[in-house]
Amino acid sequence: MKIAVIPARGGSKRIPRKNIRSFAGKPAIAHVIQVALDSGLFDNVWVSTDDLEIAEVAQQWGATIPFLRPPELADDFVGITPVIAHATNWARSQNLALDAVCCIYATAMLCQSQDLVKGWQTLNTGDWLYSFSATEFAAPIFRAFQQTESGGVEMFFPEHFTTRSQDLPMALHDAGQFCWGRPHAWQAQKQIFAPWSIPTLIPRWRVQDIDTEIDWQQAEKIWRLLQTQS
Repeated sequence: MKIAVIPARGGSKRIPRKNIRSFAGKPAIAHVIQVALDSGLFDNVWVSTDDLEIAEVAQQWGATIPFLRPPELADDFVGITPVIAHATNWARSQNLALDAVCCIYATAMLCQSQDLVKGWQTLNTGDWLYSFSATEFAAPIFRAFQQTESGGVEMFFPEHFTTRSQDLPMALHDAGQFCWGRPHAWQAQKQIFAPWSIPTLIPRWRVQDIDTEIDWQQAEKIWRLLQTQS
């Protein structure tokens, strides 16, 4: 069986309560739950949260809350991997026969069902432990520079000052939407960005970090554009 786990702790700082804040007319997490359900991939869609209000909202929109996340996994310094490992261990303790566990981020409102399907298919193209959403950087990272203390600039990779952009390798970054993983990989908390992982590419224009109010507004604009194309 395949399960989706949506991590949604209650203590978000930069955008308070962002997991259940209204996004295009309904709670942010509701969009993600709906995408997971609509994909038809999952036997269960779980939300891992420490927050009773988030739990209630998630249940209203069709997710299951199999447990409340323990406090030690709900602070600002805990990464996603131990959270999904906890959910995977809980599922195994209930004797659930897992084929894969997909972490879907609670504010991945731009994720689409076909992305999740593509991720699952990509995971099965080889002996991969993970398949995660990724996209290209907007500009070549090998031409990046920083400002020095004196006010001037210096390149991170000065050897590429004269290299043509088209001759540089494509650089990717995490799109922050989902990550499929094999249960034993989650349980062992294997690193995701490693040779045993394969990226599932998402168009750059459909990827938006949501850390500020401007990010939120930009994501809503993209979401509304997507609705006109569906």
